[in-house]
Amino acid sequence: MKQQLRKAETHNALVSASSRAFRKQGYSGVGVDAIAKAAGATSGAFYAHLGSKDGAFHAALELGLNEVLETVPDYQKRHGKDWPEAFAHYYLGATHRKDLACGCAMTAMSPDVVRAPEETRALYDQKMSEIANLISHGLSGASDQERITKAWAFLSILIGALTTARAMSDEKLAEKVTKAAIPAALGAIS
Repeated sequence: MKQQLRKAETHNALVSASSRAFRKQGYSGVGVDAIAKAAGATSGAFYAHLGSKDGAFHAALELGLNEVLETVPDYQKRHGKDWPEAFAHYYLGATHRKDLACGCAMTAMSPDVVRAPEETRALYDQKMSEIANLISHGLSGASDQERITKAWAFLSILIGALTTARAMSDEKLAEKVTKAAIPAALGAIS
């Protein structure tokens, strides 16, 4: 029993370290040894648990997108009909924008998903569709398709604005980007 618990703890530590590393440094910016070290594990343990760097990326992406799947309903519950505005302000806020390692996987990891194996791309499609469906609940619209379209627009504006703002070296310019995006994102779902 203790060995199973220890194995699970090692696995979770490796997935968490992978998630932080890929979000902060991107796929090509970090190696297996650095991830293993950050998790307090060996490279051998890394391969035993995750199989490969691609396997680690897959697990880290799943973890990150599951975090969004937990966060959206939490915002919907805590903020009622005003949840999109609260979420947009959080998502594009300076604290979230500057925290690359713990920031949103949708923004941080999407560029690397483009070059990921088909299995990881399929996971991304599935999880992002689930996120869009969650967002669509409670939006106005004559049909499910109209509400889903609005949800995709909302997500795309937030992800694009956060990506752009994070890439800026000028903090004032980054603030302008995020301030311009919030009403655009909210307008997309009204």
